[in-house]
Order: sequence, then C-alpha cells, then structure tokens
Amino acid sequence: MPLKFLYCVLAMAVSLVGCKSPEARRPVQQSSGSTISASVERNKKLYAAETKTIEAYMAQDSAHAYLASPSGFWYAYDTQILEEQPKPVTGNEVSFTYQIRDLEGQILLSYEDIGSVNYQVDQSQQDLISGIREGLKLMKVQEMITLVLPSYKAYGYYGLEGKLGANVPVVVTLNLKQMSTLDN
Repeated sequence: MPLKFLYCVLAMAVSLVGCKSPEARRPVQQSSGSTISASVERNKKLYAAETKTIEAYMAQDSAHAYLASPSGFWYAYDTQILEEQPKPVTGNEVSFTYQIRDLEGQILLSYEDIGSVNYQVDQSQQDLISGIREGLKLMKVQEMITLVLPSYKAYGYYGLEGKLGANVPVVVTLNLKQMSTLDN
C-alpha cells in the first residue's frame, strides 16, 4: 500500500502543478523613456549642426538664391521656366537625370554613373532618396535645380557605401527631362 499511496500523492502533485494558471513573463531589462529622450536630444543636436553647416554652404554659394522647401530642404533654380506649365503630381511618369556632391563639391554619383531615371511619382518602389522625390514635385519640364539636402532627406544614418559617411548633407543637381500623365 505505501507504494500505491506514493504514486497517488505524486500524481496529485503533478496535476496541481500542471493546472497552475500561466503567469506573465517580465522583461529581463525594463526600459524607461530615457533611451528615447537621449535619441531625440542627439537628433536635435545633429539637425542643428547640419543646419549650421548647410547655411554656411549656402552663404558662400553666390551663384544661387536658395529657397526653403516646406519639406525641410533648400533649393535654387539653375534653369527656371517662367511660363505656366504643370509640375509632376502623383501618378505622373517623369524622366530625369541627377548628380550628387558633398558640400565640398566632390562628385559622389555623377550623371554618367546614374544615367537617365524613369520614375512614377509617389507610386514607384524605386530606391530614390526622399529629397529627390520631393524636389521633382517643385519642377517643370526642362528645369534644373540644385537641392541642398540634410542627411535625413538624403542617405541618413546609413550613408552611401564607400562614398559618404553617416549623417552627411549632400547637394543634388536635378534635371527634369520629360513628364507624361497616365491614361486611366
């Protein structure tokens, strides 16, 4: 009998432990908002430093009169069309060329490196930096503009492998060659 009793006690213990309701697991490390706050502060300082550098660049560039875009970058017309013409909107297909330089004037990607680009405005999955996508919407066909992009509108944290470090502003010269609308 004692062996049978031992089996019964063991079976009851296992069933009681097995029926225990699940407990929520606690994270190994609990994070407060301090990491996010530190990141926000770091980004504010980075933006302020980039803005100061960009403003110094624009001040010494006497060939251009820069305008601030609502999207957070600066641009100037190299070739401006004064007559009334449409600008690209969502769905338009555009063909354009561009080159990218650093603020010292060194060409990072030339017109020849890139070639002519065909792009469907705001609907293409192409790998274009946001500053170029937004800059195209400011242009008319046959215009050429110079964009001065802070890093968050260009290559940001990742940079451009082998050519541009992280968090570096760039200058883009953009030529809008053609535009056509899609027939629905």
